[in-house]
Amino acid sequence: MGVSPQTSPLSAMLRILLAQLGAGVAAAAAGLLWAGTIAAYSAVLGGLICVVPNTFLALRMFAGSLARDPRSALTATYVGAAGKLLLTAALFAAVFVLIRPLRPGWLFAGFLAAQGVMWIALATSRFPGQSMTS
Repeated sequence: MGVSPQTSPLSAMLRILLAQLGAGVAAAAAGLLWAGTIAAYSAVLGGLICVVPNTFLALRMFAGSLARDPRSALTATYVGAAGKLLLTAALFAAVFVLIRPLRPGWLFAGFLAAQGVMWIALATSRFPGQSMTS
């Protein structure tokens, strides 16, 4: 899952987002097998609550990287991060208010499975100047 320095930023973002979607679907499959349909759709929603805001952040950062001005790139990143936080909170609130019945444990399991992909990608990525042992 690691991202090498030769990978384009857009390609890396797409790979991570697709892997996060896959993790949410895997959590849903586990939920379906162990706890039924409600657990499955709860896990899917949790995965989507992670992926949708991350997609927003990725798009903002990609748009910012196209800017020639470093200040514009930084502003795009800040807007993306703030938007990600707000979207995540809004999506959790919407799911808890609108979706009945819901299995909150499976919702959070889907969210954490998708979020875990990002942690794994960061932990296994090599950056320029970084050796395999550091």
